[in-house]
Amino acid sequence: MKVLVVDDDKEIVELLNIYLKNEGYEPVSAYSGKEALTKLSTNPDIACMILDIMMPQMSGIDVIKEVRKDSEIPILVVSAKSGDMDKIQGLITGADDYVVKPFNPLEVMARVRSLLRRSQKEVKSDEPDILEVGPLVINKDSHEVKTVDGTPIQLTALEFGILYMLASHPNRVFSADEIFERVWQQESVVSAKTVMVHVSHLRDKIQKATNGEEVIQTVWGVGYKIEA
Repeated sequence: MKVLVVDDDKEIVELLNIYLKNEGYEPVSAYSGKEALTKLSTNPDIACMILDIMMPQMSGIDVIKEVRKDSEIPILVVSAKSGDMDKIQGLITGADDYVVKPFNPLEVMARVRSLLRRSQKEVKSDEPDILEVGPLVINKDSHEVKTVDGTPIQLTALEFGILYMLASHPNRVFSADEIFERVWQQESVVSAKTVMVHVSHLRDKIQKATNGEEVIQTVWGVGYKIEA
């Protein structure tokens, strides 16, 4: 699978490319936001993107906004901006995960593998193919979510993973840590903040498509659930 690496620091691009090749991926390099968009348009088989935020001419945030207009490709942000608000902005804009520089390349590879697993729609075979929850119809095999009247809701792989997991276990409350470990398939000390942002984004999309219906409920101090 091809992985696009976008950073204006050529040494970082070269380092990540070495690790990607060792993992069996085919790296594609870009050194600016505009070049990244060009590479995406000319390489439709790119499966994942590793993206820096602070770049000249076009920031990583602007790249995410452009990509999310018509693509749900997994995006891993790797940035020197380490503040909580910086991470939240990246996630709200449409990034799937966030790693702070300086980084351990092995951690970045683990995050890439996790994102690609989700995008390849790995769901346990013993779970139902189609779920109907409130105003939503969730199709496991096609990774599609629609309202009962047929309006599609475009979700990222991680957003779908959160929704399907909660819908598959109605009335059960999942903590942010449980959601992160099950959906991201890894452990992280920032899981609560990451999950909070993705759930918020997921809720916004559902409410927009269903005229404000609250499908995902917050159990304060505990986690999240969907009631049957």
